[in-house]
Amino acid sequence: MAMETILGIKGEDCVMLACDTMQAKSVIFMRDDQSKIHRLSDFAILAAIGDGGDTLQFTDYIAKHLKLYNISNGYHLSPRGAAHFTRKNLADYIRTNTRYQVSMLLAGYDSVEGPDLHFIDSYGAAMPINHAGHGLGSLFCGSIFQRYWTHELKQKQAYNILRMCVAEIQKRLVINLRNFDVFVVNRNGTSQLESINPASFDADMLCLSLSTSIQNYNTKSLK
Repeated sequence: MAMETILGIKGEDCVMLACDTMQAKSVIFMRDDQSKIHRLSDFAILAAIGDGGDTLQFTDYIAKHLKLYNISNGYHLSPRGAAHFTRKNLADYIRTNTRYQVSMLLAGYDSVEGPDLHFIDSYGAAMPINHAGHGLGSLFCGSIFQRYWTHELKQKQAYNILRMCVAEIQKRLVINLRNFDVFVVNRNGTSQLESINPASFDADMLCLSLSTSIQNYNTKSLK
């Protein structure tokens, strides 16, 4: 199982992906600003982990072919169609000498079908799902997803669930995954949200501490 981690969760009107930004080779840390989320279209993104070269080559291959489909036909493939295209190409390559070691989460939004999240493993198996993850960190997130996910999940609630997952990963995983990029897809397109890292947790604790101090001061003033 890969040391990297990608997580995905589907809400009522959006889909959110989070990925760590660590790039490592074996036990050697190389950089901490390598995003694993790739833009496929205005309304679809793909998170991929695995062999470094494979993830870059395969995701680029998929993105370029989906762009060609858009130019040839005048419209984008739906997230479901993009997931099936990705799965089929990955499965076909398994049967050749050019096998790609890539595990993916594909998130998208369609005006008819709504938000869509697809789990795609390194063997080409794919299925639509409400929440999922790849990598070592995902082992700690299944119970959190099961506990807090609902069909009526809003964007802010989905982001908070991912924060809980990242906090658990950073608490329990021996590998130091310090920073997670977060992207969301909704009816307005794709956008990047605030990254989840120790600095953001520290800022929240500082705000909570200040808020508590102000409340205590106001209480004493009233007395």
